[in-house]
Amino acid sequence: MQYNESLESLRSHPLPNWYASAKFGIFIHWGLYSVPAYAPTSPDDIQMMFQKHPQSYVFANQPYAEWYWNSLRIPDSPVERHHRQKYGMLKYPDLASEFNLQASHWNPEEWAELFHQAGARYVVLVTKHHDGFLLWPSRFTNPNLPHFQSARDIVGELRQAVRRKGLHMGYYYSSLLDWSYTPQPIQSFAEMATDCPSAPGYLQYIDGHWRELIDLYQAEVLWSDIGSPPGYDCNKLFAYFYNQMPQGVINDRWMQVPRWMNNRLGRAALNWLVRRSLTTGGAPKSLVAHCDFITTEYTEFNEINPKKWEACRGIGNSFGYNQVETEGQYLTAAQLVPLLVEIASKNGNLLLNVGPRADGSIPEPQRMALLGVGDWLAKNGEAIFDTQPWKRPGDNLPDGRKVFYTARNTTLYVHLMQAANAQLTIPGVCLAPAGVIHLLGRAEPLLWTQRGEDIEINLPEEAFSGLVPVLRLDNLNELPARTQTGD
Repeated sequence: MQYNESLESLRSHPLPNWYASAKFGIFIHWGLYSVPAYAPTSPDDIQMMFQKHPQSYVFANQPYAEWYWNSLRIPDSPVERHHRQKYGMLKYPDLASEFNLQASHWNPEEWAELFHQAGARYVVLVTKHHDGFLLWPSRFTNPNLPHFQSARDIVGELRQAVRRKGLHMGYYYSSLLDWSYTPQPIQSFAEMATDCPSAPGYLQYIDGHWRELIDLYQAEVLWSDIGSPPGYDCNKLFAYFYNQMPQGVINDRWMQVPRWMNNRLGRAALNWLVRRSLTTGGAPKSLVAHCDFITTEYTEFNEINPKKWEACRGIGNSFGYNQVETEGQYLTAAQLVPLLVEIASKNGNLLLNVGPRADGSIPEPQRMALLGVGDWLAKNGEAIFDTQPWKRPGDNLPDGRKVFYTARNTTLYVHLMQAANAQLTIPGVCLAPAGVIHLLGRAEPLLWTQRGEDIEINLPEEAFSGLVPVLRLDNLNELPARTQTGD
């Protein structure tokens, strides 16, 4: 099928099964910001910070280490003080030589093996963050900083290593923001949406990069961040991408703010809208005309979302490596597995970020978290991969425990968040007389009894150990179908 630039044509693109079924991907933030590797820490993630503090405070105390250059431009911010003390008058772009020196030690095969062991099905690499530094040798060079790119073809080397492990490969690229083009710091959401380069030369620049990622590196995910500049023809790019890669997917962060809103009243309206959405809680709805999936950040949907979605977050509170984050500030496998389960039960994927050091090494707490998730998936992966949501995401049972559900055909998987006692009653589940219940990882079936519309299950001792034990219920009498969709 050939796609054109009309919304009708783009919306006819089906959500590829590989993405709907993948459930778990790895995000990678690695670049110049990995050299200073610094941001002030907070007990709250960024969503909570914006709910508790004014926008100007959050941007000055930005917990994302990859926002280092913007934070450096804010006078007397923690990053500005840190940089002055450690680097003196050295400018941020001058860190490129140090990054290229340290990145010469990077081994892409080690990353690919780790992601494979973690059980991930796809990888999304940040190829250009908001600082404008490129991780591949593009022929479209930065007119302001001609050598502002990595010495190694990081995009190409990682793609080859990842594909050898059978994982899909996608690319993040920052179109809207490029601090190598703009001198002023961002201190509000309105400034983030409107203080962006949009001259014709810049639009050609980013379009050339997107097409290189598609043509040279066979992008399977186009992952835009925040938005795209006014005047850029997103639909033209989407049609080109689908025609080159029919099994590709596009996220929802392509919003374009009209130029007429770049004034005092327009900015005030934007800040009000953002503040209102943050205080109402929950995950945002897509603000673009077309996408294959919705992207949330450090938040999730409360219920099953009919539109496919993806939750991205760091293992800590920063995406880029932050040297002052302690091991206690990283999530462990015991915290990540329940998160993965809950997201899968609601029609989502988890895109979990790693933030390598400048030399490409992944900090041990991050490695251990990934390997712990991989160990759980090696035993219970059938209850995550290739599943779909059931008629409800989960239940709060009368005995106080929480369960989540995933399904495949006439099989229901029950994920036990806690196991309080030896007998489990699940409401609204009817098993056929020939039905069988297993605890994944245990050969012998479990004893069960149908009590009207509820089912009682006798749990073995193994159900009280491990991160999240999973029950497999085969031959349900009724299992309402819920297909994953890109609509």
